Amino acid sequence: MNSRERLLSALKGNKVDRLPCICPGGMMNMIITELMERTGIMWPDAHIDANKMADLAAAVYEYGMFENYGVPFCMTIEAEAMGAGIDMGSKIFEPHVVDYVIDSVSEYNKLRALDVNSGRVKVTIDAISILNNKGSGVPIVGNLSGPISVASSLMEPVTYYKELRRKREDSHKFMEFVTEQIIKFGQAQVEAGADLITISDPSGTGEILGPKYFEEYAVKYLNMLIDGIREVDKDFPIIVHICGQMRSVYSQIDELKADAFSFDAVVNIKEIRKHMEDKILMGNISSFALQSANEEKIKKMTENAINSGINIVSPACGLGTQSPMKNIQAILKTVKGEN
Repeated sequence: MNSRERLLSALKGNKVDRLPCICPGGMMNMIITELMERTGIMWPDAHIDANKMADLAAAVYEYGMFENYGVPFCMTIEAEAMGAGIDMGSKIFEPHVVDYVIDSVSEYNKLRALDVNSGRVKVTIDAISILNNKGSGVPIVGNLSGPISVASSLMEPVTYYKELRRKREDSHKFMEFVTEQIIKFGQAQVEAGADLITISDPSGTGEILGPKYFEEYAVKYLNMLIDGIREVDKDFPIIVHICGQMRSVYSQIDELKADAFSFDAVVNIKEIRKHMEDKILMGNISSFALQSANEEKIKKMTENAINSGINIVSPACGLGTQSPMKNIQAILKTVKGEN
């Protein structure tokens, strides 16, 4: 199997020759400074130039880090497209929001509609097209920020969470608008040639929202987003990544329409497997360990994930940019049985 065949087969729950090993991109960034220095392609340039974005994504595969291409390398694109002010960061720090657009969910009509033909939205779509034209047998992972994470990047997060409870009617109107914009970005990624999409919603955790509001807001709008993407292709593969401890919302997660679920390092794979017996699970090698531990420790953590019943091996979150390349390569070597 080539890496594309292997990953798409694993996402369907079909038999594979061995487990896939990927890092999607987006919130689950896979770019490290060592890779930038080796290729000469640096942040923030690669955030705003489609060719550099594509070449840096391809280098992840070429340097034996992971078995996929993935763009973009941050989770600020949707918020920026709707009007948020962004600091583009450096070769060490990812872009981040510095200016909110609105002060209340009730002001959602002040937000800009996302335009797939401008800004970094277009850069990302063009990068996917460039990668698609390689015809390399490497899976292209498109990435979206989840609805709650985008919404809480457009206004002050503490106010946002309070208003989910206090202004529920306007909150749902706000969330519908935001989700509709993300759908446009997702559909454009599918049409550009992405093989699958990962949706990361770190601000929409069960720990923050609790089971009731996790179902009312996280599940509802993640499923709306998934349905919207699949208007282009009804069988299009989608992975959802949820941060934090999940014990309080196991049953709610089961309602999500994704093909696979990616979890934080704090989640015990054997435990969640008991609650999600027939689900495709992805993860969850500690990103902290990847930056600070040694190769032998990474090998043992990878073996533990495999033995615990993971279906797709991946870091639990985005990589720290100072992570040593040899540590990251140790995951794939272990999956391939080369260590």
